[in-house]
Formats: sequence, structure tokens, C-alpha cells
Amino acid sequence: MKTIHVLKVITVAVFLVVLYSCKNEGKQENTSIQTSQKAVSDSQKGQAFIADDSSTPNVLQIAIKSPDHTTLVAAVQAASLENVLVNAGPLMVFAPTNEAFAALPEGTVEELLKPENKQKLATILKHHVTAGNYDKNFLKNFKKLGQADDTSVKVEVKGDDVYVGGAKILASVKAGNGIVHVVDKVILPE
Repeated sequence: MKTIHVLKVITVAVFLVVLYSCKNEGKQENTSIQTSQKAVSDSQKGQAFIADDSSTPNVLQIAIKSPDHTTLVAAVQAASLENVLVNAGPLMVFAPTNEAFAALPEGTVEELLKPENKQKLATILKHHVTAGNYDKNFLKNFKKLGQADDTSVKVEVKGDDVYVGGAKILASVKAGNGIVHVVDKVILPE
């Protein structure tokens, strides 16, 4: 009889531990969802959001902090694509520098930033995003990459340099939701 009583107590104790654990996981999941929603909301206002000081910045936060990517950030905001760059990923963003945007024909950037060209701008920007989290050396194993705009870009290796869609990868920065590959030109869809 004592054994049955002890088993009942253990069973109740295990049940309470599992119940408490599930309850806390639900709180953590809810907090995570709220944090993600706040990140999207804040990013849409053009603000970098970091959940805490120890977190790794996401792709959008890295771009916002970079003085070499102000044109890219302005384009992302004009196309309302901030939520794409703060999602869980993993994703790779081939981020053209301000100089790369400046190399486009005169007036191109200004024209693309107009509200009536939002869809065209979004398509061009999605052409710079792909799923995955591959560093420059691993990209050497690919011939093509499928992009977020449902097209693909060619990957070429010339010596130690890697080119994606004709743009040379200049540097790479790990993000909390992927990797940012800084590139020297805007990759235009065909």
C-alpha cells in the first residue's frame, strides 16, 4: 500500500513538473513571438531592434549600422521589406554598397525609390536574398543560387574571389538570422 502511495506522489510530482515546464515554455514562446513582432514593428520605423545586449544582430540591424549601406536600407524601407530581413532565416543577403548603387545609371536609384515603383524595387531587392547561411568559401561549391524573387544567380570563382550574379563578395558578416555578404555591385534580375 505504501508503494502505491509513493508511486502516486511521484506521478503527481512528475505531472506538476511537466505542467510547470510546459507553462514556462509557452511563456518563452509567447515572449519570442512578441519580440519578433516588436522587431518587425521597430524595423518598419527604421529603428534597429536588439532584444538584449548579448544577442547577435539580425541582417537588417547589420545593414542599418553600416555607413556603407545607407542606400540599401533606404531601398529596403521604401519597398517595405524590413520584415523579410528580420525573419528567423537562415538567409543570405548580398548587400550592395552605396558605391554600387551610385554606379547605376544616373537617376536610377531616385526613380526606384518613388512609391509608384515599390513593386519593381521589391523585386530587385529580393534578387539579393537567398535561403541559407553559407560563407564565401562554401559558396564556391555552387554553380547557381535560387533567389527570393524566384530566379537564380550564377556563382563564379576567380582565384580566391567569389562572384554572385556578377557581383564580387568583398566581405561577409555573420548575423543572428544568416549572413550578410557585402558586394560591389547591384545584382539586377534579367
